[in-house]
Amino acid sequence: MQPEPWLRGPIPGIDALLAPALYAFQQAREDLARHTEGLTPEQLWARPWGLGPAGFHLRHIAGSVERLVTYLEGRQLTESQLAATRTEMEAGAGREELLAAIDAALNAAEAAVRRVDPATFAQPREVGRQRLPSTVLGLLTHIAEHTQRHVGQAVSAAKLARAVG
Repeated sequence: MQPEPWLRGPIPGIDALLAPALYAFQQAREDLARHTEGLTPEQLWARPWGLGPAGFHLRHIAGSVERLVTYLEGRQLTESQLAATRTEMEAGAGREELLAAIDAALNAAEAAVRRVDPATFAQPREVGRQRLPSTVLGLLTHIAEHTQRHVGQAVSAAKLARAVG
C-alpha cells in the first residue's frame, strides 16, 4: 500500500505552504474512492438515524471546493453557484457521477492553488454575501480542511449505510 500523499515527498515546483492543500485534495480522492466502492445507490443516499447521506457529502465537497476557489480568486458567487447549494441533498446522482464531479472540482482547485503566488498569502479576500474577511492563506487552509471534514463524514456515512443496509 502506498503512503498517504503528504508522505510521498515534496511536490516539484510547489511552495511548501501550498503543498498541504494539494496533498489534502489527493487524499480526498483516494479515501472517497476506497470507502464508497461497492455502495449501492440506496446506500449512497441512505440517511440512517437522520444523518446526512454519503451522497450529500460527495456532492457538497465538489460544490464547496468550487465556491471556495471563487472566493480565493477574489470573486463572489454567481446565482448558479448559490442555487446549486440548495440541491446538494437531493438524491439521485450515482457514485461515479459524484466522484467525477469531485475530481473536476479538485482539478480546477489544484490549478488555482498552483497559480497562487506565496507573496499574496496575506492579501484580503471576502467570503459570502456578508463579505466576511479572510485572506488567501486563510482560504487555502479552509478549502483543504473543509474538504477533509466532509471526507470524514462521507466515510462514516458510507460505513454506517453498509452496516444498517
